[in-house]
Amino acid sequence: MKISIPKGMTPAIQVSIKDLSSLYQRVREILESARFGLARTVNTTQVVANWLIGREIIQEEQSGTRRAKYGSRLLDGLSSRLKADFGEGYSVQNLRYMRQFHLEYPHLLDQTVIRHTASGKSKHGSPAHVVIRHTACGELAAQMRMSHTRGDDSWSPGLLHLNLAWSLYRHLLKVEALDARAFYEIEAIKNNWSARELERQINSLLFARLARSKDKAGLLKLATKGQEIATAGDVFKDPVVIEFLGLPESARLVESDLEQALITNLQTFLLELGKGFAFVSRQERMTLDGDHFYIDLVFYHTVLKCHVLIDLKVGKLTHGDLGQMQLYVNYFDQKRRTSGDNPTLGLILCTDKNEAVVKYLLGPDQSKKIFTSRYKLHLPTEAELVTELKREAQALK
Repeated sequence: MKISIPKGMTPAIQVSIKDLSSLYQRVREILESARFGLARTVNTTQVVANWLIGREIIQEEQSGTRRAKYGSRLLDGLSSRLKADFGEGYSVQNLRYMRQFHLEYPHLLDQTVIRHTASGKSKHGSPAHVVIRHTACGELAAQMRMSHTRGDDSWSPGLLHLNLAWSLYRHLLKVEALDARAFYEIEAIKNNWSARELERQINSLLFARLARSKDKAGLLKLATKGQEIATAGDVFKDPVVIEFLGLPESARLVESDLEQALITNLQTFLLELGKGFAFVSRQERMTLDGDHFYIDLVFYHTVLKCHVLIDLKVGKLTHGDLGQMQLYVNYFDQKRRTSGDNPTLGLILCTDKNEAVVKYLLGPDQSKKIFTSRYKLHLPTEAELVTELKREAQALK
């Protein structure tokens, strides 16, 4: 089929639908890339501007003779004038965030070149007006490429990165421990977390949960590399936090309700499980000599290249639960595993467990294929995690 160019255009050109579609797709990709690049440019510009505002506030405060009262009056006055000119985004509280941002990230712009106008100097020797507008977008694009490269090579936590918007930094500022904050920076970049997703991971103490079983070298690796998945032990966390279900902690909770709630909130559940999990099925049936068994949830892990079977228990873990999961794992290995798959993994989610029972029933070999984790229907505190860690250590003794 041909499309003719309207009359009056010479010479007449015949354009095939295939050619037009190809051209449209290429132009569409350019426009979408430009739109995405513009959004990242705006985000990065805001981050840098807020960092520089924080610096100016700190320098001005340090010049005051009575810092506490002077700083309070300074922010009140500055906020009033900025809100009148630029809107509500410059409240006193937001200015405090900017001030804290500069204090917590003193080396944010190391290795980054920012152009300044020559319109004047402040009394502290820094440019009075900062323009983070790069000539014809070329210099900005160069900075973007540099930041992106740093994300893969020389970038390290604490430095400016394109994928960390101001909304993300606002949540990162709430993390006091530097190793934990570094971990969340890396994971937010690697997983392209939204501000809401980052907030949930921080509130659910993801770093603390992953760090529980790590030695000193493991903790250092988490803070410098983020979560790296090399073995099955790197995948599962304990406890698993599913507060997003909104279920009450009640003895009347049944497994079918828990399962349905997880399916309804599958996207958030996948975020909690971590990267690499792909949902396959629920209530997967397996038949052995006429007897039917049903596996609650089946996933496939794209990094480890294996099936992951999840069994839900609303009570305390028993030896029967472990034996049942061992049956499921063995069945999948023999009947469902293909030539490209690694051995199947099993995870039992329960409200409580006896570590000694797990240890002696599964043994050192099977424990590499079957895992147990408690689930929490509320966000845990650091103290709760420490208490659980001590209890498990005591049980293993």
